[in-house]
Amino acid sequence: MDLNKAIIGRIVIGGEHFEVLLDPDKTYAYLEGTKKDLNNILVVEEVYKNFKKGERQSPSNIKKAFGTDDIQTILKTILEKGEVQLTTEQRRKMVEKKRKQIIDFLAKNCIDGQTNLPIPPLRIENAMNNIKYNIDPFKPVEQQAKEILEQLRKILPIKMASVIIEIRVPADVAYKVYGYLKSLNPLKLEESNDGSIVAHIELLAGLQGEFYDRLNKLSGGKVESKLLKVKD
Repeated sequence: MDLNKAIIGRIVIGGEHFEVLLDPDKTYAYLEGTKKDLNNILVVEEVYKNFKKGERQSPSNIKKAFGTDDIQTILKTILEKGEVQLTTEQRRKMVEKKRKQIIDFLAKNCIDGQTNLPIPPLRIENAMNNIKYNIDPFKPVEQQAKEILEQLRKILPIKMASVIIEIRVPADVAYKVYGYLKSLNPLKLEESNDGSIVAHIELLAGLQGEFYDRLNKLSGGKVESKLLKVKD
């Protein structure tokens, strides 16, 4: 591959700079998740201190920083913890994907602090349009979501929480629901002498709607529920 078309991946460890040359398309595919291996991502199997100046990193600094001189291990570390110079279009796509993941995370983990009900993803997305936050395609979803949450609280009654719900299932549909409830690792799951079931389930607050939909589908709408506790 023409080195002029390669992009640079870099990381700073212990004050030392480490750079590698990457194939832009294969790098993007790996970061996006469509490419599962590291094959053919590196254009040159060298680690540089400053590629543009032609300065290679010393073997001792490489070993000290990464604990190995294995180029694939070094590459993986740079891709997952460092910074990659993507093309403008690639970066735009990754930012948009990360944005959707953050919205999904907030919708599943947060509720309306006034009603204790889930907040629709569209409402979260609209609120995010009114704050100033630059989404980083490389920072973890949870880290950025929590930073965004602090700003959203100024304009939206939103809080991160889990809930504990009591479920009562009559005997005639208990067998249809039992397996699903057990798969959720319930805090309590008891079967009465008459065959009915009582369960206490802890969920991410934003998953209540999905949970109730599944229960109603399995039981034909015969399940009774009660919100026992909201845990901030």
